[in-house]
Amino acid sequence: MIQEHHARSLHWDFRLERGGVLVSWALPKGLPSDKETNHLAVHTEDHPLEYASFEGEIPEGEYGGGMVTLWDTGSYEELKWSDREVRVALEGTLTGRARGRFVLFQTRDRNWMIHRMDEAPEGYEPMPTDIQPMLATLGRLPTRDEEWTYEFKWDGIRALSYVDGGRARLVSRNGNELTASFPELKGLGEALGSARVVLDGEIVAFGPDGRPSFQLLQPRIHTADSTKARRLAEGQPVTYVVFDLLYEDGETLLDRPYSERRARLEGLGLDRGEAWTLSPRFEGPGSDVLRASQEQGLEGVLAKRTDSPYRPGRRSPEWTKVKNVSMQEVVIGGWTPGQGRRKDRIGSLLLGIPERTGLRYVGQVGTGFTEEVLAELKRRLELLEQASSPFSNAVPPRYRKDARWTAPELVGEVVYGEWTNDGRLRQPSWRGLRPDKEPGEVTRES
Repeated sequence: MIQEHHARSLHWDFRLERGGVLVSWALPKGLPSDKETNHLAVHTEDHPLEYASFEGEIPEGEYGGGMVTLWDTGSYEELKWSDREVRVALEGTLTGRARGRFVLFQTRDRNWMIHRMDEAPEGYEPMPTDIQPMLATLGRLPTRDEEWTYEFKWDGIRALSYVDGGRARLVSRNGNELTASFPELKGLGEALGSARVVLDGEIVAFGPDGRPSFQLLQPRIHTADSTKARRLAEGQPVTYVVFDLLYEDGETLLDRPYSERRARLEGLGLDRGEAWTLSPRFEGPGSDVLRASQEQGLEGVLAKRTDSPYRPGRRSPEWTKVKNVSMQEVVIGGWTPGQGRRKDRIGSLLLGIPERTGLRYVGQVGTGFTEEVLAELKRRLELLEQASSPFSNAVPPRYRKDARWTAPELVGEVVYGEWTNDGRLRQPSWRGLRPDKEPGEVTRES
């Protein structure tokens, strides 16, 4: 028998009937799915046979407090049994998930390992570890609603979640680890139990008015210290808004149509989480969804072709974003000192967009900052200071005169009114840094 045990930390209790008792091991990540990966198995005390059918809640405060469910039960054939090694052939019949030949071997004291001796089931694919997110192109609403599904565009940080053995690992679109920064999302792995999945979604901070706020998310992004991250999570929690399923229990879904991936995602029960939810989807008309996003003060909508595969790392018109406001990613190439109340602070940031000939200057932004943001930007930009301008074209003299140049490594985002005829941003306002983006990814979107 194998029990899924949601105690202080999720694990699976692996028990074999022998000599009138249940010989037991605790498996923090469950049974291994293939021969390539061994899992830890902690040898625990024997349990009475009456425990073999137990399911239910162990009261908090008691040993092993938490919910227990039967993951699989059945019979086993003993292939070898010694004090340091146990080989068995499992035949799970309750759910059929525990089948195959496994060996448990002692490594040190109570610590054992469990290894799958059989080949993985036919068609099994190992979980990918470095999928690049699919990207949308900027455009207009499609003309044929029946071929598309619509979602709201969320104002947050793109993140893929790799869930294995009840543990979730969050990674940004440029490969940075985000797990430690968002401790409230730890429960996502426990909620999925033994499911092995890769999810795509957006980490969003909602303001008091219930609307996404990218500025509220800013202090959370760079926090790796666990104590500080927990404190920030209490003051400004986030929600992981999930919108795609890329892998599930030994099956890669990248080539499957969006409609199938979405249906399987909805079958995971993630619409009831404390810190996660599913992004709602709508069949159209797209104009109604866009109007609703405007009324709710959202960034816009994403139109996704129902038959589109998931194209890792590619920007595809099969996903089209339609924005309610004009936003542009930019690379910081320098800054000018502030005056008056901003003395000793940043007055404005000098912005550019990479082109074939280098970083092209596209304007400066001096609004949209809080005092905390100005202080953090100055600290980071001073570490990147360099003697010469990184821009390939001329910066206007009034900004060039006192400019402090920096290596073009930090990516940010601005909202703006329009582009001028000479390629400058009109009335830009700062929204925040984009640590999930690399400078080479930044392009002019309109």
